[in-house]
Formats: sequence, structure tokens, C-alpha cells
Amino acid sequence: MGHLPATRLPYQENHALSQPTTHAGHPDLQADCGNCFGLCCVALPFARSADFAADKAAGTPCSNLQEDFGCGIHERLRDSGYQGCTVFDCFGAGQKVSQVTFGGRSWRTEPGSARTMYEVFPVVRQLHELLRYTAEALDLPVAEAAHRDLGAAYDRLDALTRQSAETLLALDVPALRAEVNAHLLRAGDLARAAAVPGRKKNHRGADLFGARLRGAKLRGATLRGACLIAADLSGADLRDADLIGADLRDAELCGADLTGALFLTQPQLDAARGDAATRIPGGLRRPVHWAT
Repeated sequence: MGHLPATRLPYQENHALSQPTTHAGHPDLQADCGNCFGLCCVALPFARSADFAADKAAGTPCSNLQEDFGCGIHERLRDSGYQGCTVFDCFGAGQKVSQVTFGGRSWRTEPGSARTMYEVFPVVRQLHELLRYTAEALDLPVAEAAHRDLGAAYDRLDALTRQSAETLLALDVPALRAEVNAHLLRAGDLARAAAVPGRKKNHRGADLFGARLRGAKLRGATLRGACLIAADLSGADLRDADLIGADLRDAELCGADLTGALFLTQPQLDAARGDAATRIPGGLRRPVHWAT
């Protein structure tokens, strides 16, 4: 599964929207490829690059997609030139669209529904991503003051993901993102204030491409939406930092401490480089390609 980085739909504050932290009460926010019709392998485009070994147009099945909707090279995606597929996650949107929106009817058995299915998938993925962040915020005891609004937002988003294809395609997703983002921002601020009293560094939306931040003291900092592509964060203190939407592609995290980092997702870790000394939040797994 995978597609162009430009259409990865990463979370970006206020205008664009990232396997989530494991929330035992929200298994539907974790990808279940066995109940999906390979939507990320069909609906989304990708271009030949360092991330993908070949071009593929939107709505065209990847050449590696099997008849059972599984990936023929799943165990060797990186070695086969499909690194981009390893850093993508639908947050459970694939099975939601396949089994709920379209009632278990695939684009192969009902080709007439294919185009609509492909259009609905990115919409539901964005809703599920918001649900993933909201679920994490609701798991933060120190953000209790924001829980009422977060709970209402979660229930609304969850209900929307179960609506018809027509309703989903008519949604104003940017407006929804802006509304939910306000609650997430409040929760993040409450959590950071409780963990790190006093003034904290603000790199919100900063362009830190290739920045030399080795050993940087960034505990409790906000790095929301920051571009950290290829940044050197080795040995950096990122405890309790807000990393929602931060672009960590090829960022060096060897020896960095991300304990308690807020809104950090598995795709962000998978896109970065780390080692056995990198400390990561509970619920996330150490990428297998990291140095040992």
C-alpha cells in the first residue's frame, strides 16, 4: 500500500490532515487489511521515486496486489523499492469503507461502485486520523478539562464515518479539522503544561529541514506541523513534545528520547531513522529497519 507523499494526507493544522498509538478501546482505528479490499493499493496514486519503484495512477490496482487483496511483496516492500508503502496507515479507514460504507461489496464484484469507493476512502481516512488523535487526547488524564468537548467531537466523527457515501463526499472536511484541532490544541497545551511548567520552545509549523538539532533540549516543545525532514535530532530531548503533523521523514532520532511525546504516530516513526537507544512512547513499536 502506498502513494505519492503529496497525497499522503498527513495532518497539517487548519488546512490539511498521520498504525496509531494502541488504544485498547479503539481497535477500529487500527488497520485491518484482512477486511479491506486493498483500497490504498488501488484508490491512491504514486510516482516512481525513492519511495516507489513504479508509477501508478489513482484507481489502478498496484501490480503487486493479489486476487485476495493482499500484497504479493508485503514482507520485502523496502527491498523491492516500495518504502513509501511501509510508512502509510489508513487508521482503520480501509475496512470501514469496505465493510460498512459499501457493506462488504468490493470494487471487483461491483465495478460500478469503484469510482465512488475510491473517492470515499480518502475522506474516511481523514476522519479516522482525527479520531485517532482525539482518542489519544481522551487518554490524557491531565487534559480532563478538555475531555467533554473531545468526547463530543469523537462521537460526532465516529457517527460521520458510518454515513452513506453521498453524505461522506459532501462533508466539509477542512472545517471539521479546524473544529477538532482547537480541542486537540487545548489538550496538548494542558498536557505539556502539566509535564513541563514554565515557558517552552515553540517551533509550530517551522521549516527545520535538515536542521542540526543534535542533543537539543525540546522537552515539552510544540513542533506541530513542523518540517523536520532529514533533521539531526540524535540525542535530542523530545519528552512530552507535541509532534502532531511533524514531518519526520529521514529525521535522525538515534538516541533521542520521545517518552510521552504527544500525538506521535507509527508512520512518523517508520519514516524516521533511529536505533536501539531511541526511547519511544508506549503503544508504538520500534521500526524493524532501525539500527540495532
